[in-house]
Amino acid sequence: MEALADLWRGQGLPEANLDWVRLTGADPVLPSSFAIGTAAQASIAAAALAAATLHQARGGPAQQVAVPMRDAAIEFRSERYLRIGTDAAPELWDAIAGLYRCHDGWVRLHTNFPHHRDGILRLLRVPHDRAAVAAALAERSAEAFEAEATEAGLVVAVSRDIATWDASPQGKAVAAEPLVAVERIGDAPPQPLPEGARPLSGVRVLELTRIIAGPVAGRVLAAHGAEVLHLAAPHLPQVEPAVIDTGRGKRSAFLDLHDAEERRQALDLAAGADVFLQTYRPGALDRLGFGAEALARHRPGIIHASLDAYGFTGPWAGRRGFDSLVQTTTGLNLAEATARRSHEPRALPAQALDHGGGTLLAFGIMVALLRRMTEGGSWRVRVSLARTALWLRSLPRLRDGFDCPDPGLEDVRDRLEVVESPYGRLTLARHAAQLSATPAHWAFAPRLLGGDPPRWGA
Repeated sequence: MEALADLWRGQGLPEANLDWVRLTGADPVLPSSFAIGTAAQASIAAAALAAATLHQARGGPAQQVAVPMRDAAIEFRSERYLRIGTDAAPELWDAIAGLYRCHDGWVRLHTNFPHHRDGILRLLRVPHDRAAVAAALAERSAEAFEAEATEAGLVVAVSRDIATWDASPQGKAVAAEPLVAVERIGDAPPQPLPEGARPLSGVRVLELTRIIAGPVAGRVLAAHGAEVLHLAAPHLPQVEPAVIDTGRGKRSAFLDLHDAEERRQALDLAAGADVFLQTYRPGALDRLGFGAEALARHRPGIIHASLDAYGFTGPWAGRRGFDSLVQTTTGLNLAEATARRSHEPRALPAQALDHGGGTLLAFGIMVALLRRMTEGGSWRVRVSLARTALWLRSLPRLRDGFDCPDPGLEDVRDRLEVVESPYGRLTLARHAAQLSATPAHWAFAPRLLGGDPPRWGA
């Protein structure tokens, strides 16, 4: 309960509403020395309690919010339990993605996007073969290769220990940032939410995200009744299992922001939105007119929400990154290795930074909606994977964490549901938060990417 209370009080939310919450279970629920169950439970409960508070603010009754820790941990691994028909979902990871030993340390590669994969292969001058990549990297310096790859716009991370990360300029910058930053960036009159049966009924969310963290934020908002329209461009690479797993309750349309007419359509959609949710590299959308200040002028009262990898200040603020790389470079993987008495960096048993960061971003968006109802204003909400890693580190470490079994599909059957979709019959993890008056649910199954028209209310 302490982790939830800290999140709640940190945003100045009503103390009495914490009495609505019932949290059950205890770590470890996944095999880790980090309290991933606590992080999952606290972040999901914070978002659910914010939804319940919004519902009360728009005239609904107070209600109970229950989040069992086991259920929260399962949701934090939802992509692992996805099944399409009777088959496992296609592999999330490219064949050469992962951890490699260099002559002076370790590096982790993220090659799920073809252009990132091909760039790594060009740098190493090897074919798409894991053994060839390993042989080439064994002759390289880890930090020199990270610098070379970053200069080329690729995504590589050196495995650092916690002390090294904390002492680095970026580690210091991230430590000075809030976990969930909610700031007013413009003036607008108060905007009460329209009448509706669910906490986020009538709230329109324009989502421009990929992979896991940002889509999880949109999925949480959709679970509480928001109208979420996901925008992508046909030429952008996607990871289909992640699209399916995070697509519940969302419509999906194609618009290419580099095309003048389609960019105008996207700006029109933003003018009708309450929330603009994006997780592209910092600055990437600003040049196209979708930065926070520009959209606040275009649509006073908008909530502009962003998630990035390494924080919003410091020398790495614009660096590309993903959960697995942030785990590696912030020291989590070496800390896990030490706890397991291993000499090889060990990944967390969940994409906990993606799921945690995305859920905290949804929480921050709802905090901004609450403030907009009474104070008015346009708002910016920001979360980073690196700051989420620091939060996970701040939770009490677990001595016996690796004694916990790793739950497979059969172990979590009670937390899965089967839905029919354009992709076929899907097995998907349920939402962990239980709200007594407004049960969280997704109104429809995942839609085909780009399969809907780019308009509201379709």
